[in-house]
Amino acid sequence: MILNIFLLIVGFVLLIKGADIFVDGASSTAQNFKVSKMLIGLTIIAFGTSAPEFAVSMSALANNSTDMVLGNVVGSCILNILLILGIASVIAPIKIKDNTEKKELPLCILISSLFVVLFLDVYLDKASVNQITRSDALAIILVFCVFVYYLVTLAKAKKEDNAVEKPKFKLGTSLLFVLLGLVGIVVGSDLVVDSASSIAKAVGLSERVISLSIIAFGTSLPELVTTIVSSKKGEQELLLGNIIGSNIFNICVVLGVPVAIYGTLTPSSFQLIDLIMLIASAVALYIFSKRKKAITRSEGIIMLVAFAIYYTFVFVI
Repeated sequence: MILNIFLLIVGFVLLIKGADIFVDGASSTAQNFKVSKMLIGLTIIAFGTSAPEFAVSMSALANNSTDMVLGNVVGSCILNILLILGIASVIAPIKIKDNTEKKELPLCILISSLFVVLFLDVYLDKASVNQITRSDALAIILVFCVFVYYLVTLAKAKKEDNAVEKPKFKLGTSLLFVLLGLVGIVVGSDLVVDSASSIAKAVGLSERVISLSIIAFGTSLPELVTTIVSSKKGEQELLLGNIIGSNIFNICVVLGVPVAIYGTLTPSSFQLIDLIMLIASAVALYIFSKRKKAITRSEGIIMLVAFAIYYTFVFVI
């Protein structure tokens, strides 16, 4: 027990320090390559902080734990918006650029909606079960390729104001910071999840409580810590790009790639409210951003309240 508590503390230290180094490195990398910080957030940070989700999904599907795969993806996407962006906007209002409102956010809604439509076979195709087939996964991955193409065109445009900022570090140092920060985030997240699970079992918590709390929140710790650090540093483009990119990556890669490799995913149980909240959270983010070109503190509080209500429902039902 004492060892697990020590490892838990070490894990949190690695997460926090890793996120701090990661944000500095990613921001400086953007300046060295003369591309927008939003692009770096949508790619390096988003994909890097989604590494724990991807590892969990691959392992879970390999062991035929299909419910964990679906819960990992859907839960992380909801948590990213309602909890993580909610906390970040309470710390400091998040300004939304026109390109984000008109392109990235609608794309996030489109990909979330595509996933739900492909999954709801019982409701839309009168099938006996809801499932994600290998062909569904390939369709999702194809959409991800379109997203990558969009990122390439965004990189070529180089129209962002911060493209002319002087880099904080040289390119080599910036990339080293990104790598070291990512290692700290992933290793720290793994330590936190493993040690917290051991502590929970030692004090007699049920497997249900462990899976709903520690696994779901643990794999999203990198996004949470990176977002909070980004918010405090005023790197709003990084934090918003991190969340949007992470959600797209979660659906297209964290779900799509394991299903494409291992075959059809047929969860034994799921709640329709989970999929409704997946779409509703993405739509709410778009509406908030469109109203005032920013996510205000009051809107952040609304997202946090919605998250609390949803999770109360998850635990009770």
